[in-house]
Amino acid sequence: MDALKDRDPAHIGAYTLLARLGAGGMGQVYLARSPGGRLVAIKVIREEITDHPEALARFRREVETVRAVRSAYTANLIDASLDTAPYWLATEYVSGPTLSGAVGERGALPADSARRLFAALAEALAAVHGYGVTHRDLKPQNVILSPQGPLLIDFGIARGAADTALTQTGFAPGTPGYTAPEVMISNQVGAAADVFALGATLAHASTGRPPFGSGPTHAVSYRVVHEGIDVAGIEPGLAALIQDCVAKDPAERPGLDTVIARCAVSSALTEDPFYARLSVDTEAVPQDLQAAVAAGLVPAGHGAAPLYPPTAGPGYVPTVAPAYVPTLAPAPPTAVPEPAMSRRTLWTAAVTVMAVVATVSVVALRALDDGGGKGEEAGGSPSGSPSASVKVPEYIVNNKISHDFWTHSDDPNDETYGRGACKQVGAVSAPKELQYSAVDADAPDGTTVRERVRISFRFKYAELENKKPDPYYVSVGVRSPHDIEPSTGKPFQVDNKGIGYTSKPVDIYTRWKDGKDIELVYPDDFREHTATGRTYDSIPVTNDPGDWTVVFYHVKNSPTDYESIGCTGFRVGSS
Repeated sequence: MDALKDRDPAHIGAYTLLARLGAGGMGQVYLARSPGGRLVAIKVIREEITDHPEALARFRREVETVRAVRSAYTANLIDASLDTAPYWLATEYVSGPTLSGAVGERGALPADSARRLFAALAEALAAVHGYGVTHRDLKPQNVILSPQGPLLIDFGIARGAADTALTQTGFAPGTPGYTAPEVMISNQVGAAADVFALGATLAHASTGRPPFGSGPTHAVSYRVVHEGIDVAGIEPGLAALIQDCVAKDPAERPGLDTVIARCAVSSALTEDPFYARLSVDTEAVPQDLQAAVAAGLVPAGHGAAPLYPPTAGPGYVPTVAPAYVPTLAPAPPTAVPEPAMSRRTLWTAAVTVMAVVATVSVVALRALDDGGGKGEEAGGSPSGSPSASVKVPEYIVNNKISHDFWTHSDDPNDETYGRGACKQVGAVSAPKELQYSAVDADAPDGTTVRERVRISFRFKYAELENKKPDPYYVSVGVRSPHDIEPSTGKPFQVDNKGIGYTSKPVDIYTRWKDGKDIELVYPDDFREHTATGRTYDSIPVTNDPGDWTVVFYHVKNSPTDYESIGCTGFRVGSS
């Protein structure tokens, strides 16, 4: 819990703010006190995204989800304001650390305690599912260990069975390492995906380690899809249950009733001594403004500031917002800067908060906040390409696993001998024949690249069109053989599965009248744009000798809405 800042309001509605509980890309969470003395957690949507239709749709859906799901394992909605900015919701405040924070402080749970927690969280999910809602972002940060038992928090991307998906193209809801393979691959969200997240969450609780390892987002996601979960050191029976919950095929995962039965608990979690210590590991909570001021959480004189909004004065009666069904069309994503960090530390545990409403998950926030391009608007024609009057983003984000790999052929019996070939998975066909090449910029006839690469591409015979077609934007991704540490530009001994360094999207018909190629030079025209809003310069090819892959991406409505349409590559020799 942190002190209020000078820019924070003193009141929200009729509630007096006492401290900050946490923050996320969508908004700020405060500890507050009602006029009658009740402590609440208030989430306020950020002012700069209040005009974003997708943001409001998600926020309103969160309000309705919390309002509808009234369970012993969730916090009740107390109040909400959805008609005019500032938009906010208030839930009952529950003390206790997050599971992530507790494990970080105390270490992994003993097998018996973990088994009881497993059963309790399975029961919590079953209660939520009983309301026709899937959580979609269960993880250690979204579980509060209250003295009365665990509570599920953060329903910002929860989804009812009849809801229309609001997740943008190219983004899966949830958090890498806890999001099920079918969600990442095809956005198939269901109860089985929550079971997967439950298993991953208990793996972390039982080991203190990330369930599918750490590292770049795409590397973690790759392991989720293709490799096993880390259960080293876990009691065999518990490990087997975790492994069953994270089966790659959702049909093979046990139901929640089966999970509870296999846990075979004989006493309540709240009676477990280890859990009891965890659930009281929390700092003192101020009960009123005077105590908050004394604790240094409220600046002097801050409580005298006017109400926010000013119209909420004495006599105010909390009114939960009426049911709302989102009908707003999803807006396209755009990258939002976050605090500087290495790619290898992305998706690590967030700061522990004791709020009932936690910060919105990182993947969902980017899908939500990445809307509206930097200085360029997004849109699309019926064919899926942007119309002639609409521009595309200035860059694409390295947030996906690339399944395109180019390998140089050294086999004289191979038809690609001396040239190499690409293996592609999931690529789509371009509307016309795409021609491309990647050669040494200074010695085009050479078989390897020394310093710079000239990449050329065009649609064959595009110059024969009778009229200029709708724009078709292409960005080129150049990927080194190994993953790169951005702060040093040096390779890790881990295969690079991201999209690498990319060029500014350009309309492939730019030079259609004369039939000339579009030409780019690596490293000059390429940068890496991460999902956290960071930008890194491209590295010299000599930093990572080997087979480099060049992928051509059709870019549509946003920095994350792109698809592979072609692939080539080049070899960099050892110096």
